Amino acid sequence: MGATKTEEFTVKDNKIAKYAKALAHPARIAILQLLIKKQACICGDIVDELPLSQSTVSQHLKELKEAGLIKGDIEGTKVCYCIDEKEWKIAKEYMDSFFVSYTNKGKCC
Repeated sequence: MGATKTEEFTVKDNKIAKYAKALAHPARIAILQLLIKKQACICGDIVDELPLSQSTVSQHLKELKEAGLIKGDIEGTKVCYCIDEKEWKIAKEYMDSFFVSYTNKGKCC
């Protein structure tokens, strides 16, 4: 497997790619929408809401947490997940700046 050379790109480029990767699965979008709707959620509740197994949900939660979009607090034997407000704001700013940078000048194919 070849090196990704992520160090050759800006911090902002790497962050946008990290967020895009985390958002690249419909299950993760559904999990985020559920957390946004409920404002906090225990992992078991997420499994009850989605047509996925506990292990699959856990893997998606791990990806979202690694991207920084969610955080989790241990409450007894369960982990309560919610949106990480600070990182969410950064992600929104980076993604917004990325998408607004395009202006259609009518010269493309």
